[in-house]
Amino acid sequence: MAESQLVRNVVQFGRLLRRLGLGTTTAEIRAVVDALEVVSITSRGDFKNAARALLVHRHEHLEVFDRAFDLFWSSSALETGPRVDLGLALERRLKRTPQLVALSSDEQQGDAAGELETVVERRYTYSAREVLRRKDFGALTAGEEEAIRRLMRDQPLRLAPRRTRRKVSARDGAFLDVRGLLRRSLGRGGEPVELAWRRRKEKRRPLVVLCDVSGSMEAYSRLFLELVYAMKTATDRLEAFLFGTRLTRITRQLRSRRVEQALRDATAAVADWGGGTRIGEALKTFNFEWARRVLGQGSVVAVISDGWDRGDVELLEREIARLSRHCDRLIWLNPLLGSPGYEPLTRGIKAILPRVDDFLPIHNLESLEQLGALLARLD
Repeated sequence: MAESQLVRNVVQFGRLLRRLGLGTTTAEIRAVVDALEVVSITSRGDFKNAARALLVHRHEHLEVFDRAFDLFWSSSALETGPRVDLGLALERRLKRTPQLVALSSDEQQGDAAGELETVVERRYTYSAREVLRRKDFGALTAGEEEAIRRLMRDQPLRLAPRRTRRKVSARDGAFLDVRGLLRRSLGRGGEPVELAWRRRKEKRRPLVVLCDVSGSMEAYSRLFLELVYAMKTATDRLEAFLFGTRLTRITRQLRSRRVEQALRDATAAVADWGGGTRIGEALKTFNFEWARRVLGQGSVVAVISDGWDRGDVELLEREIARLSRHCDRLIWLNPLLGSPGYEPLTRGIKAILPRVDDFLPIHNLESLEQLGALLARLD
């Protein structure tokens, strides 16, 4: 198999896993490609184990991965070599049936017969998607915005757990379990034949999102509300707030399983949608009324705002400093940061910059992938 075709098939395999709910990231796919330098593709078992170690992060995803791997990298399909784009053939198969089933030899021959059509479709889809990934949310057409919404739902975010000081027993770990070692030695005449280990216990992190829905954010607000709903996949401890001139909690509204109903309820709950901005007052309300209730150990706070503020700058400086002390990580997401020539010159941005841990753009799909990579690798 040609090297370039092999890399393309690895990318398509990662996209297939993403569609099946594994949340595969671009960085993880790149890691699998890098692993091919030390793992031979001719050794099916070694390649499968390497890909599983890099792409699977939950026990319940193991069965899905194994079935997808066996379907995608079937021996009969690999023998076709670089003539067939395996990833696109499987995507067409998945569109015809909602279940993951094995392709018969007749179906594989049919895909090979449609070689020319497959290659053309792959190139067009890749090009269109790349353009959409880099297009600013504020410049989307109605059709493009709907496509972005679907992509947001298909790419769930993952929030890295917090490692505590408490230790638990494990098959392997960084700490020797002396008590466990002594217990195991009792059955062997006191000889410490088998070692016992402990590792640090992991706990889920709270994620708090405060999203600006003032007039200056009008072009982005509704799409960002969709993003806040999509963040439910990152953790089951999500708290969401919207603010303009005052703060509104929308966590209860987002609990609906139907995304359209959840967004309608959240929008209806906000009385100052599209109005002015008083970030300092909104943060003060959060700090004094909500912080102790929703911020636990290892909490991550993400503020989505362009930083335009009509309120008291000194109040904003004081409240952003208070918020940064009460959370483990403070992330500020600014849709204007991705604009060419942007400089943080507004009073609000100057006030918050010394206190935030991460100051990131959030203006297109590419920037959302960067955010997802950051949340997944928090330590």
